[in-house]
Amino acid sequence: MRSVYISLPNPETVQAFVNTLSGLEGEFELINDMYILDARSLMGIFGLDLQKPIMLKIYNDTQYNCEQLQGFIVRESGKGE
Repeated sequence: MRSVYISLPNPETVQAFVNTLSGLEGEFELINDMYILDARSLMGIFGLDLQKPIMLKIYNDTQYNCEQLQGFIVRESGKGE
């Protein structure tokens, strides 16, 4: 498992992110404050505060999956986050 922070600053980026995830195998969760949701949930994402980076947990962190998501990643999650 790998945890990273992603940026989804506008509706077009949110749509591109969900489209990217739809072609990948594995589970992906977004964590924002006390909310945890399936990262493939377009409507759920729009319920989050998109003004700041959001933690993404990648449970199937294959090289391919991580490469596909690279354009959305702003930083790695530090230990203890």
